[in-house]
Amino acid sequence: MELLTNLGMGFAAALSPENLLYCFIGVLLGTVIGVLPGLGPVATIAMLLPLTFTLPPVSALIMLAGIYYGAQYGGSTTAILVNLPGESASVVTALDGYQMARQGKAGKALATAAIGSFVAGTLATFVLALFGPPLAELALKFGPAEYFSLMVLGLVASVVLAHGSLLHAVGMIVLGLLLGLIGTDVNSGMQRYTFDQPWLADGISFVVVAMGMFGLGEIIRNLEHEATRELTIKRVTGLMPTLEDLKRIAAPVLRGTALGSVLGILPGGGALLASFASYSLEKKISKNPEQFGKGAIEGVAGPESANNAGAQTSFIPMLTLGIPSNPVMALMIGAMIIQGIQPGPSVVNEQPMLFWGIIVSMWIGNLMLVILNLPLIGLWVRLISVPYHLLYPAILVFCAIGVFSVNNSQYDVYLMALFALLGYVFAKLDCEPAPMLLGFILGPMMEEYLRRALLLSRGDPTIFVTRPLSAAMLALAVAAMFVVLSPTLRTRREEAFHEEE
Repeated sequence: MELLTNLGMGFAAALSPENLLYCFIGVLLGTVIGVLPGLGPVATIAMLLPLTFTLPPVSALIMLAGIYYGAQYGGSTTAILVNLPGESASVVTALDGYQMARQGKAGKALATAAIGSFVAGTLATFVLALFGPPLAELALKFGPAEYFSLMVLGLVASVVLAHGSLLHAVGMIVLGLLLGLIGTDVNSGMQRYTFDQPWLADGISFVVVAMGMFGLGEIIRNLEHEATRELTIKRVTGLMPTLEDLKRIAAPVLRGTALGSVLGILPGGGALLASFASYSLEKKISKNPEQFGKGAIEGVAGPESANNAGAQTSFIPMLTLGIPSNPVMALMIGAMIIQGIQPGPSVVNEQPMLFWGIIVSMWIGNLMLVILNLPLIGLWVRLISVPYHLLYPAILVFCAIGVFSVNNSQYDVYLMALFALLGYVFAKLDCEPAPMLLGFILGPMMEEYLRRALLLSRGDPTIFVTRPLSAAMLALAVAAMFVVLSPTLRTRREEAFHEEE
């Protein structure tokens, strides 16, 4: 009964005309940036953060959430039509979706992606509604030691699940932690690693790092390969899948939803990991694995469902623990702080209208996305056909404005350019930037909770292993590292990622 009462409160908030409008704006913007490669939800949400000052908290977060899961939908369009994922989680969709388009089945591939995304988004939102409040109740029992151990587990999970070399992932985590140390120490008031530069006294803004690594870095990589792109089809037909198609995609959609719902909670980009895991699973259990990579409809249904379910459940740790599982969730936390809301388990009890309003808005937003995506395919096709080098200056200007507007500092724009260059170099070295960003977000928080725990224990480090919850999470982290470092599993992991590339 309590769940129904809470959902009723959420519907009252989400169905208000103002919030419906902002939900529509969010999913429409999300679809557009998903279709347009190079910008992505991180850069877009970062640019829109200053606008949230003037909006009510519920409206602001509903719009930002719509941008995030809307981008998962839009990203599949370019992946299928131009073999260019508009959003990183749609990388796997391109493998079979583009081949289906070349065979004249673009409409069927797009419809499969839309149906899988809608079903996964709806079911994953149920998971959020069911498990969010109990997790928040558990988190209220957490002390500094438990929060520190939880973040250690999160960083280890991002290393274990990162795409590519383990050594590269560890190196990126360490780099992120080091970047997070730059600025003024809260306790002593001393400046650290600022090189006597006053503009570094407050540290490096996360928006600067995210937009540089993901926004401009992606633009540089896209420009490098622009000559290889071609629009496979000018007009999309056959958007209604047959009964046989629906039977083929039903099981992959449900399996992808289950995988995405679990992996979305994990730090380090769960939606992207979920799409790779779903593709690998479907290929392994298929009776005709040789069809994958040549236009298998299951290779579109599973990953698209997984990345959308992962996008929805990534809100669980952000809303209930105040811990971001990916860069977008970090920006959502920033939006909550701008609105004067302290992220963490208290949100469920102190801001129930906000918590349940966001959850219900996801159901409404997913319905809007199905209505938006399929009828407007022609518009998205024309949008894709715009030469990328013409879009590049506009995207560059938007990124620069977004970064400058955060602190009104020209140095942030210079830093963004530096991180864009680093992002391009890391891509060439096959170093995934997500673990670095996670280390950058969690590093200062880990340091703060470590100090609090040691103050409470009068400097006794055994507090981390004598408190049951803390000890359990540290044991899980150690076990995960030992498992992934075993030669057999490490070899299989590398083979799995190699197959997906």
